[in-house]
Amino acid sequence: MRVLITGSSGQIGTNLALRLQARGHTVFGIDKRANPWTDAFPYLLQDLAAPYRDFVGGIGSVTYPKCDVVVHLAANAKVHELVEFPHRAIENIQLTFNVLEYCRANDVPLIFSSSREVYGDIHRYITEETEADFSYTESPYSASKISGEALIYSYARCYGLRYLVFRFSNVYGRYDCDIDRMERVIPLFIQRLSNGQPVTVYGGDKVLDFTYVDDCVSGIIRGIERLLSGKVMNETINLAYGKGNTLVRMAELVADALGVRSEIVVEPAKRTGEVTHYVADLSKAIDLLDYRPQTPLEQGIPAAVRWWRSWQASVGQEGRR
Repeated sequence: MRVLITGSSGQIGTNLALRLQARGHTVFGIDKRANPWTDAFPYLLQDLAAPYRDFVGGIGSVTYPKCDVVVHLAANAKVHELVEFPHRAIENIQLTFNVLEYCRANDVPLIFSSSREVYGDIHRYITEETEADFSYTESPYSASKISGEALIYSYARCYGLRYLVFRFSNVYGRYDCDIDRMERVIPLFIQRLSNGQPVTVYGGDKVLDFTYVDDCVSGIIRGIERLLSGKVMNETINLAYGKGNTLVRMAELVADALGVRSEIVVEPAKRTGEVTHYVADLSKAIDLLDYRPQTPLEQGIPAAVRWWRSWQASVGQEGRR
């Protein structure tokens, strides 16, 4: 199996590429930044958000190796950053369009990484895939994911695109500590608490569905296999753990795993556009993919801390190669 991964230098992309490679599959990555974690698989540096015209064999003037499926993970992420810099949402739409044009020109199926953000701030607690109401869009980031999904559905109807859309939720774990590039809450809390600094939780009752990266990758691979076999296609599926935890509970688990005293400051939720409650409905993932996540937060946080410590020991306090 030949898999092309966009966003291959990110956390999910790196874990997915290495897992596929270990299983004997051929992997090729595309990202606009060098991979800070590994050079174990080939990748190309290219900004997919630029305007392109030629999509036969590659995007723009660059030729890609032939592939059986594209896993499109590349995106400007972090809700609050796209609230501050909304042009990044337009870049997300442009790069998804470019990837779709590549898939159309080369008759390649697509797996797209969407987000639980498309449900909005669901005080209604609706997380079944067909019930997402896009009038509840909270931020430019969620709008960019909604737009990406809409483009995919239109390409399926107009051009026969075969696809799976996965809606992820707070993926964490291995290859996720480059907070200078993108501030993510779990690696940020690990770093601050390990240095004896307090952490601030915005919203004491904020509940999110944290997903350990190995579970996320397992779900993606199950999707790839079923999409290529024709068993499952043209579906939108939640991929998460399926249980909610408060950010306070997460911070306490980080402190316990580090063996330090937890210094947690709770402030009112204040960041515009962020979801304050989400627990995924996994019924569809279980039914279509036999997806059964294995790592609760109580096990995932210690695993993330162990990896972080081993990474720090291998590269020093800079946290990157």
